[in-house]
Amino acid sequence: MSITAVPRGAHLTRRLIQLYVGLALYGTSSALLVRAGLGLEPWGVLHQGLAERTGLSIGVVSIIVGAAVLLLWIPIRQRPGLGTVSNVFVVGIAMDGTLALVPDVQGLAAQIAVMAAGVVVNGVATGLYIAARFGPGPRDGLMTGLHRLTGRSIRLVRTLLEVAVVVTGFLLGGTLGAGTVVYALAIGPLAQFFLRFFAVGGKPGAETGADGGGAAGKGSARGEAVASAPDDGDGAVTARTPEQAILPK
Repeated sequence: MSITAVPRGAHLTRRLIQLYVGLALYGTSSALLVRAGLGLEPWGVLHQGLAERTGLSIGVVSIIVGAAVLLLWIPIRQRPGLGTVSNVFVVGIAMDGTLALVPDVQGLAAQIAVMAAGVVVNGVATGLYIAARFGPGPRDGLMTGLHRLTGRSIRLVRTLLEVAVVVTGFLLGGTLGAGTVVYALAIGPLAQFFLRFFAVGGKPGAETGADGGGAAGKGSARGEAVASAPDDGDGAVTARTPEQAILPK
């Protein structure tokens, strides 16, 4: 998996800005979901549960988990890029920074509004950093690597990973609720829209086939479609891409 090549005609400065703005917004969106108190995204449930048990901040836990997941890339022969390594640190730092600035939300109406904002911002963030084409985050790379290694569908691999993560996080004390369901249903369409909106020098996530879905989504983009790989940057039709693994249609 090549994830460092510059797409033909792409502007490097724009890609770098997209990458880091996207990662910072991702951390911000995760913090908003924490403050809403109505349930977190799957990995957020795990991070929060571990934070409750260890006394560390949820952002620091996110960094530690991201680094640990990145180590799992070694035996499955995944190659990280700038976006992969940056993801480990920037998201956690942005998350703790946002939590330090945003107080707890009181009242159901305010909680729903903050939860909705968190989900939408997460979709924007996902579109930004994936469209920058600097490589997938550690967790998504683990999923696509296991898919390649085992031959199992991305849909199955992602479902098993996220179920394991959510159950473990919930048992550790993470928040599982309506926000988790809303996130699961909404993030795919939102992220796919913004992925196309922020595309640099190509059309990330453009499908040429249909056979798949995710733990909470359906359609080709998240699952089994084969498309132009954004990490290769040459427009060649290659392997299933991280966007397709991440995004339900």
